[in-house]
Amino acid sequence: NDNMNMYKSYQFRLYPTNQQIIMIQKTFGCTRLVYNHYLEKRKKDHLTCFDMIKDLPNLYQEYPFLKEVDSCSLRCSLFDLDDAFKRYFNHQNNYPKFKGKYSSKRSYRTNYITSTYKEKNTKEMLEEKKFSKFPSDVSLSKIYKDRYLLSK
Repeated sequence: NDNMNMYKSYQFRLYPTNQQIIMIQKTFGCTRLVYNHYLEKRKKDHLTCFDMIKDLPNLYQEYPFLKEVDSCSLRCSLFDLDDAFKRYFNHQNNYPKFKGKYSSKRSYRTNYITSTYKEKNTKEMLEEKKFSKFPSDVSLSKIYKDRYLLSK
């Protein structure tokens, strides 16, 4: 097949400080909460991705701690949920499942946009790994008890 594209990806091991680990753990929990909340809502109402993003500020009222983490990572969890439904309706995957606190993969996606990072340490951590040169989004994952990976 001559139309085959090759994509290059990068993966770096992170050594976050204790303060950064706390922020990463909060972001894991908040993205899981947003994903599960809108999965439940989407079972009842047929919401589009745009509807969910428009409704996200209402969730900030209900859960004020969501304002502490990167807003782009919360929106990316909604994009992931929308993608899961698209794959389901195209018969590529099973129906989307709720993310468990301990059973699901601990990761989140975010866009690297300097202005979105309220937490200075997160921005420094990304710049330290030279991710400022990459466009678009990055993923942060926890792979063992204390190992973190940053992927692009």
